[in-house]
Amino acid sequence: MISACLFSPAKIEFNPLVFEKIPTPQPGPGQVRIKVSVCGVCHTDLHTVEGDIHPPHLPITLGHQVVGVIDAIGIQPVVNWNIFPALTIGQRVGVPWLHSTCGKCEFCRRDEENLCPSARFTGFHVDGGYAEYMLADTRSILPIPALLSDEQAAPLLCAGIVGYRSLLKADIKPGDKVGFFGFGASAHLCLQVLKYWGCSIWVFTRSKSHQEHALDLGAAWAGDAGTGGISPLDRGVIFAPAGELIPLALEKIRLGGTVAINAIHMSDIPSFPYRTIYGERTLRSVANATYRDGVEFLDLAVKAGIKSTVSRYPLKDANRALSDLKASRFNGEAVLVIGQ
Repeated sequence: MISACLFSPAKIEFNPLVFEKIPTPQPGPGQVRIKVSVCGVCHTDLHTVEGDIHPPHLPITLGHQVVGVIDAIGIQPVVNWNIFPALTIGQRVGVPWLHSTCGKCEFCRRDEENLCPSARFTGFHVDGGYAEYMLADTRSILPIPALLSDEQAAPLLCAGIVGYRSLLKADIKPGDKVGFFGFGASAHLCLQVLKYWGCSIWVFTRSKSHQEHALDLGAAWAGDAGTGGISPLDRGVIFAPAGELIPLALEKIRLGGTVAINAIHMSDIPSFPYRTIYGERTLRSVANATYRDGVEFLDLAVKAGIKSTVSRYPLKDANRALSDLKASRFNGEAVLVIGQ
């Protein structure tokens, strides 16, 4: 039996996550069992707990930024052999948001498996890493570079990877002037990528502590999104799940610029005049991430010396970690320490 963190949907202030003893999972074909070391705490976890998005079944164990070691291997493993020449007990791996795809649809054949209609997600369709052990598909686990500690690696597995895809979808080029709308776990990692690419970053957030954090990491400017008098930006990325930011972001982007939305859930977008997007401006959503995104970003994280700002919580304090996330009580990302 193992300890796992389950929940019934409710506002996080009511401490909906509860701990239960459940049977130790056994890996089947194409699966490995992971002995969890740490698991990052994501806004998607909060959206799931509070009922903004709905998993197909309950109970479910949250957590999709998981670092641990392979504890058991199922028969007939299916592996990304170009990444893993072999799977071994004790191998350190990361488990990202994308758990599995069909591998056969038009999207999978185009290396756009993030759009697969049959995609299943960690901590949403299958039990995730708010537990001592979990199962993972061998085709989705990622090798963790030796230079990254467990706690440093965990935020990279969703906040980092999906953030990286957002930068690509925003069409950012070296030297661009880029606006970030919202500044949390993903944005603080993406800012470091853009500094590595020689870009200047303008951060729009109401939180004074987040403004200071952005400036400490090298932002050219940080302030409220309603601030005027800013020369047009080349690109923008929206990290906050607030639809009202979209017209504001478009108004700050030059003609021909791009705004990418890094959010799995967002409040409704208000109507806005056509002139706001006119002039070949592009508005683009970002959906999940591909396996290749994960491999590329973890390699980039080492080359660029990206550092996660981490707040540690024991697993038993998962409710508090999500509450602190909701209230923006920390910079960067919370990481649950489960086993070392």
